Amino acid sequence: MFGGTEAGGGKTKAREKKVEVQKSVIELKVLHKDCKQWKGGMVVMEIWGHRGAYHHAPENTIYSFKKAIALGADGVEFDVQLTKDGEVVVIHDERIDRVSNGTGLVKDYTLSELKKINFNKRGISEPYFMEIPTLDEVLQLLATSSLTINIELKTGIVYYEGIEQKTVDIVNKYGLAGRVLYASFNHYSIRNVKEYDPSANTALLCGGGIIVTGEQCEKVGAVALHPGIHQIRYPGLIEDSHNRGVKIHVWTVESEEDFDYAEEHGVDAVIVNDIAKFKSYGKKCHQ
Repeated sequence: MFGGTEAGGGKTKAREKKVEVQKSVIELKVLHKDCKQWKGGMVVMEIWGHRGAYHHAPENTIYSFKKAIALGADGVEFDVQLTKDGEVVVIHDERIDRVSNGTGLVKDYTLSELKKINFNKRGISEPYFMEIPTLDEVLQLLATSSLTINIELKTGIVYYEGIEQKTVDIVNKYGLAGRVLYASFNHYSIRNVKEYDPSANTALLCGGGIIVTGEQCEKVGAVALHPGIHQIRYPGLIEDSHNRGVKIHVWTVESEEDFDYAEEHGVDAVIVNDIAKFKSYGKKCHQ
């Protein structure tokens, strides 16, 4: 008899506890409704700096990555290419014209030649002469931080023979494999990375009118999909990817509206130009 009463009391307490939890969940869902705070499991979307801290310093320079760290970014995204003498350098465009006072293709310069060129063409921050950094130099800096490191292999226009192996070797030299994600629009490069290092974390990039799916990521062993901001509005893309265990990292988020949409729909990380703006905005939304 007492055992039955005790069990009944336990069930009552369990029901009361369940009601309390459900009430808390409802309260959390409506809290800060203008900020889209709610995500299943209360996982906060990460903010990654585009080419370091694009809005705050010359892109893909050591100063840009230092700024990203100082601003509290959760991660950084940057691009790698090969010089004429086979060195891995950090730069987005195949040509150096837009970001430097030089002209021509990266592949036509040796590293020592590139180091003499000023890569602070916009002059938006001091010092006014900045070198192109090597992957070695960037990783040496980022190794002192806790940032996620997204390395885009720029092999879509110029195919750099051996760039995948060289990049992986440099990453492993610094013991950063667990924090690095290799991404590319050239999915053959992702295949090459996985063949060289099956344990490497990889992601498939997509943009324009081409949609890559979570299923495609699953087939090549990619842990993430990197769609353009407008592509995440494709019905079912995020949900299907997450159901397959594939994360969604979106580029490039510039408006609060897009930030809200990404967070509301469970995006894992957004790549942004203005780190300070979205760190502040995200913090305000989660107070």
